[in-house]
Amino acid sequence: MFKRILVPVDGSDNALRALKLAVGMQKMTGAELMTLTVFRHHSLLEASMSMVRPDDPQNLDDAMREHAKEIADAAKKEAVELGAAGPRAFVRNGPPARTIVKFSKEREVDLIVLGSRGLGDLEGYLMGSVSHKVTSLADCPVMVV
Repeated sequence: MFKRILVPVDGSDNALRALKLAVGMQKMTGAELMTLTVFRHHSLLEASMSMVRPDDPQNLDDAMREHAKEIADAAKKEAVELGAAGPRAFVRNGPPARTIVKFSKEREVDLIVLGSRGLGDLEGYLMGSVSHKVTSLADCPVMVV
């Protein structure tokens, strides 16, 4: 049935619900389980105006990458605690929906399981949610939790 299941995670409660469902599906199908955390590149203007870790002089992309890695590691740990077999965690940079879809194609994913609303910003309300974009762009089935 499913050989590869992808769960995009952003640290939100809905992403955790999606992860729990995907782990259950992995147990039933024996599929490979992957999580993906996507962080967005910030322009120099955004970085100069950022209040992210003001006492830490590293650039904003490095801070965002580190935060995304923490989310990915936590999701992998949670999946193992839920009984997942050999989950893998990945971090990518880019526009969330397009990056998720591109990753799913590269990894030949059979199913994407994602939360209906994550930790998105105002852009999500104005331009449409990541889950909506993924469902319209993906070549494989998408389950929105």
